[in-house]
Amino acid sequence: MISPLNVSMRRLAILVLTAALLLSVPSFAHARAARKAAQATLANDSAEAGQLRQAYAILSTADHDYKGHRAAAMKQIEAAARRLGVELKGDGRSHEAQQTSDQALRAALGILSDITGAVKGQGLVHIQAAIKQLNTALAIK
Repeated sequence: MISPLNVSMRRLAILVLTAALLLSVPSFAHARAARKAAQATLANDSAEAGQLRQAYAILSTADHDYKGHRAAAMKQIEAAARRLGVELKGDGRSHEAQQTSDQALRAALGILSDITGAVKGQGLVHIQAAIKQLNTALAIK
């Protein structure tokens, strides 16, 4: 037979475990918010934000499509900019020779490579994807 003392102890144990669980929920939410904030943003006037804008502008003026890889790289840069809180602007194509377009893509590739050490989180993932697209684009002749 269960004594009243054992029943009280079980109720107390359940109450303590419930309280501990309820108190841990806000800390999980706080940790998630802290991780999301740690994914980083860039100040719009930072050097890295300027480099991201510069790479995007260079690609936006390149004339040749590179089987969609130039455009895919631009979309990745746009995604990185959104994640990092950076505003982008591009002017469109300028009808340049293939060699000039290749040089523009190489310049954008160098700029993106330079800022990978200063960016983290999803912004970095998108920049790395843009770099991959540019390397593929430059391999197309």
